[in-house]
Amino acid sequence: MKSQVLICLLFCISVQAQVTPVFNRAPLRENPYTALPIGAIKPQGWLKEMLLRQKNGATGQLDKLYPLVMGPRNGWLGGDGDQWERGPYWIDGLLPLAYILQDTALIRKVKPWVEWSIQSQQPDGYFGPSKDYGPEPGVQRDNSHDWWPKMVMLKILQQYYMATGDQRVVKLMTSYFRYQLKELPAHPLDHWSFWARYRAGDNLKEVYWLYNITGDKFLLDLADLLHKQTFDFTNAFLHTSLLSQVGSIHGVNLAQGMKEPILYYQQHPEQQYLDATVKAYTDLRHYDDMVMGLYGGDEDLHGNNPTGGSELCTAVEMMYTLETTLPITGDVAYADKLERIAFNAMPTQITADFMDRQYFQQANQVMLTRQTRGFHVNHSGTDVCYGLLTGYACCTSNMHQGWPKFTQNLWYAAADKGVAALVYAPSELKTTINGKQIGFTETTNYPFEEQITFTYTGASTSFPLTLRIPAWCKQAKIVVNGKTEQEPAGNQVVKVNRSWKKGDIVILQLPMHLNNQRWYENSISVERGPLAYALKIGEEKKMVRITAADSIDYGNSYYEIRPATPWNYALYATPENELSAHYNVVKSSTIAAYPWEPEKAPITIKTKGRIIPSWQLYQEMAGPVPFSTIFQLELGQEQDIELIPYGCTHLRIAQFPVVNR
Repeated sequence: MKSQVLICLLFCISVQAQVTPVFNRAPLRENPYTALPIGAIKPQGWLKEMLLRQKNGATGQLDKLYPLVMGPRNGWLGGDGDQWERGPYWIDGLLPLAYILQDTALIRKVKPWVEWSIQSQQPDGYFGPSKDYGPEPGVQRDNSHDWWPKMVMLKILQQYYMATGDQRVVKLMTSYFRYQLKELPAHPLDHWSFWARYRAGDNLKEVYWLYNITGDKFLLDLADLLHKQTFDFTNAFLHTSLLSQVGSIHGVNLAQGMKEPILYYQQHPEQQYLDATVKAYTDLRHYDDMVMGLYGGDEDLHGNNPTGGSELCTAVEMMYTLETTLPITGDVAYADKLERIAFNAMPTQITADFMDRQYFQQANQVMLTRQTRGFHVNHSGTDVCYGLLTGYACCTSNMHQGWPKFTQNLWYAAADKGVAALVYAPSELKTTINGKQIGFTETTNYPFEEQITFTYTGASTSFPLTLRIPAWCKQAKIVVNGKTEQEPAGNQVVKVNRSWKKGDIVILQLPMHLNNQRWYENSISVERGPLAYALKIGEEKKMVRITAADSIDYGNSYYEIRPATPWNYALYATPENELSAHYNVVKSSTIAAYPWEPEKAPITIKTKGRIIPSWQLYQEMAGPVPFSTIFQLELGQEQDIELIPYGCTHLRIAQFPVVNR
């Protein structure tokens, strides 16, 4: 078997088949958009820098940094080590990164995991580890046949097919799904653990993907069975207090499960599945969300207190769920939500070198120290410290999918035989429409600037280009070859339908306006376009070495950060039409290759604030945010303060109490 793997490694790295977008076939509902093959979209600018830092950081080195789990003894490489989710989690991000960058070294690192998984398939269709080991090498654990980790590997294999066209993936999935259809009645999703029952939307997604390739009718029967055995998110969202009840559900289960109703809607296009999805996001905003676009889930659902934690796994899984929901519905709201998480929550929770991360982040985060806090789950107090293994190591394994999949979902193939740019970042697109090569270069420093320039680079041909106008944009402008053609309002998609020739230029201008939103205890956020802004706080950073006396493995070290400047400010209540008079937006003349650091923030906002002396630390966190508007509390002198993009911060106040002028 080792010789077979080596031969395929040498052959498959250099040979790739032509892969085309996969649209739904009847009786599945026609979706407005679908994903493009991996490699069709290349990152540029700051986004490419993010992916290169992943390559040079933990994503490209996790087998060396975390050898106990990601080394050669991993069960997904045939060893006697961890055979559950952590290995597949890593490869779920490493594989798209490798093929997007076309990095030969990373592809070589990915291939043994793919090859072993394919070669592991048994005559009855089962694939994957079959011995009960993990998480440490040689330790017995009765979950080798758990449905859940196979779901992650199915995602990996589907992505591998979309990068290479390797038909062995189709054969493996067909056999495995026949095995599932036979085995699930006797061994349902929650037979080995409860995780699969909540996360089976990932399984369902791959069943529909394979059906669109093969047309095998048994796959629709399997889809119905999976839906029946999955936790009933549709009913829970529509008819229960799931999202208003603290502790009701594990936060990452919710992030993954939210895609299930809309996925099943493709086979059974009933209004209840659409309604459930819309109501879920509406209720999250009311009961649980914080300014960065994520909800309190530490680890269980914890409401919208800005000192509640939000898990890094939640961030990347919510991004993937939104990337799944957007092409099915075509709804601008899901793209807006995706950008909110990507441009605010994601950059701050992982260090600039992509070597360390936080398990939990907080919207109001003023002290990153080893301390037991008011989270539902605490892991020896290290949950907010930056480290490779602080908190819990699932996020060490799972964080890698965020930026590669975001890159892969900037552009879509459209059902109208065109292409759609629904999420914005610097990139290049190359694909085929009606047998002709087409392409665009997307040049921009969005989300820091308002203009996005699309330069056509393909063959002369006609097709529609779909562009999203975010809901936060009051009125956009579309200029084609120097002529203003449309000035659409926000919260819609618009089309530029023309006969394209090389060198055509489309400029999309999205004016960004200051606004406030209300949050927990009537606090406010300061926002401009897709970015939330937070108080810039001085930092004192300290590295803590791990000693043999520590009973928990957190790697070699972790970082604590303490505030060096005051943080307990209130902002003034200001009518929307007066915001520009009291908030001075200052734009940097240059934007750093990696802009997500406090001292490199491309945009700052200068304003006035008032200290609230009684608002002090509690459990080494910002104490309970005072209810706004405040009339009775003693206030300090008015002071000049500086706000920077949330994603550029380590320490911050992002949900401020409010005082009257």
